[in-house]
Amino acid sequence: MAADQPTIVATSGGFRAGRRTNLEFHRLVHHAVDLSGVHGRTPRLCHIGTAAGDQRWFNADISEAGQLAGWEVSHLNLFTMPPTTDVPGFLASHDVVWVGGGSVANLLAVWAVHDLGSALRDAWQAGVVLGGVSAGSICWFVGGSTDSFGPELRVITNGLGFLPYGNGVHYDSEAERRPTIQAAVAAGLLPETHCTDDGAGLVYRGTELVEAVSERRNGGAYIVRRDESSGTAQEESLDVRRL
Repeated sequence: MAADQPTIVATSGGFRAGRRTNLEFHRLVHHAVDLSGVHGRTPRLCHIGTAAGDQRWFNADISEAGQLAGWEVSHLNLFTMPPTTDVPGFLASHDVVWVGGGSVANLLAVWAVHDLGSALRDAWQAGVVLGGVSAGSICWFVGGSTDSFGPELRVITNGLGFLPYGNGVHYDSEAERRPTIQAAVAAGLLPETHCTDDGAGLVYRGTELVEAVSERRNGGAYIVRRDESSGTAQEESLDVRRL
């Protein structure tokens, strides 16, 4: 089975501390698996940890979380080399691709070297659900704000562009995220930009935003647009369904 149309789940969440393990998959990752339409067999999730440097200890935590969830989890490590000569086929064999957080600038640079963008686009169009947190959210968009270069946020605009918007993550938990995004939209550096508080996610079918969801009791989602008459950024709060 595959999602009935190209689907992306872009989030500021997805993981939580486990009761007996370091990590468990939270509701946003479970929602991505549900959206893949898999049934009658074990779901297959591919984790990509490029943004954090393919840390093997974290891969182990993700694999353990998969065991708890009853899923088959594999990892597409690019350091020191990909696990296969057929990366497009490897991605296509999964139901969900989940991209972890870290440095989105470094992620995009390494992905470009391996031409991973085209393989991910093929998987997305074939019905593999793409998702991720933080850097693993921004990467699907035109760009967004990042601390990839240091503690002062900068704006990148070289995202994969599967979704023709900007993206803002950790909108409520890091004080400079909101003003940085609003300034970038007001200046025309970013197009219409979709943002999530911690624990929230945005679901896209094709390139259309169809729903905002959250794995927490609070936390919102927002659209920031440029008002052409005033040259300022205008923010709209979205309805959020609690998972």
